Amino acid sequence: MKIRIFVTLKNGVLDPQGKAIHHALESLDFKGVNDVRAGKLIELDVDDGTSDSDIEKMCEKLLANTVIENFEIERPTDQAAREA
Repeated sequence: MKIRIFVTLKNGVLDPQGKAIHHALESLDFKGVNDVRAGKLIELDVDDGTSDSDIEKMCEKLLANTVIENFEIERPTDQAAREA
């Protein structure tokens, strides 16, 4: 089963990578971009029996720094609903 983990910085945390992307877009003359926040996408291929609790523990212990980052878990049912 494929699981997607989206990791983003919490509001109020400075995002130097996002600022650099924003500046680069402006220098390439793209208009209308007000702000950029950069994040990470982590894809896991896990056994079908892997519990939601275990996936959350993976995020909390390794995949996201929960002091400054949020994470969102997307399961196959979520993925299918978004594609429909």
